Amino acid sequence: MKRSSPSIRSRGYVVAVEGRNDRHVIGRLLRAANIETEIGPIENGGIDELLKSIDAVINFQEVRRFAIVVDANEHPDRRWQAVRDRLMRLGADVPTTPVPEGTIIPETDTLPRIGIWVMPDNVSSGELEHFVAAMIPHDDPVWPRAEAYIGGIPPEYREFKPQKETRAKVLSWIATREEPGFMGQAISRGDLRTDGELCQRFIAWLDRLFADGGDVVDAE
Repeated sequence: MKRSSPSIRSRGYVVAVEGRNDRHVIGRLLRAANIETEIGPIENGGIDELLKSIDAVINFQEVRRFAIVVDANEHPDRRWQAVRDRLMRLGADVPTTPVPEGTIIPETDTLPRIGIWVMPDNVSSGELEHFVAAMIPHDDPVWPRAEAYIGGIPPEYREFKPQKETRAKVLSWIATREEPGFMGQAISRGDLRTDGELCQRFIAWLDRLFADGGDVVDAE
């Protein structure tokens, strides 16, 4: 994959994410894309706070590039529409559906370049942990055991919701690392791979968004 430059400075660059785990993972992926950040991704304590923050970011004159990363959860179309409505009210021309390669909206005289990524892949339901699960090496011997362990817990003993099963599996796998911690640390240690198709697609989106003169991928 072609890189726009060895190092892209972050002055005027903002990355808004929902929470702490998103901040750690995406911060490591920004490094993998050779994008230097001075403050790192900004966590917002959930989707509602992230949506509220969009107005303030857009209206701050120093912002030149603005990345928005949200979880699809059970209803990716609803999550996309929530972000789209917020940006449209501010004058952004947002496509009706996400671009699988990552949406990028060109800058205008009044708006920065805006990128939107809906975890895990701009198409499916899910969240950050579904994206991270795709970073676990295919031949990892512990991952099938983590899946079997969580999958084998009887329903009456499950404290997590059915849609959070992948999160439980990923965190169980993380717990077996030499130094269990945040998922982002597993990227830094090389336990999670960044060379898979989905991760490379995300990094390519970051690269296009933050590069000066980068290409914009339009929706169909």
